[in-house]
Amino acid sequence: MIRNYTQAPISASDRALLDYAVKLTREPWAMTRQDVEALRAAGFPDSAILDANLVAGYYAFVNRLADGLGVELEAKWGNSAKKK
Repeated sequence: MIRNYTQAPISASDRALLDYAVKLTREPWAMTRQDVEALRAAGFPDSAILDANLVAGYYAFVNRLADGLGVELEAKWGNSAKKK
């Protein structure tokens, strides 16, 4: 699932949440009210949608902060996560 969640045997609601997180991460400028409505239709309350948004946003923030400061990954994470 780490490589391609779209091929994993997950519930429709989990898929909707992951699709939301991917779009928010890759194309935050393209987010619309319909993205939130899709999560509501999948059964997520507003508090869970906010949590998902906060987690995705925080993850992006920390990565950009580390990248902007030239922070290198610890050896235990290997070099595959960061391409130069």
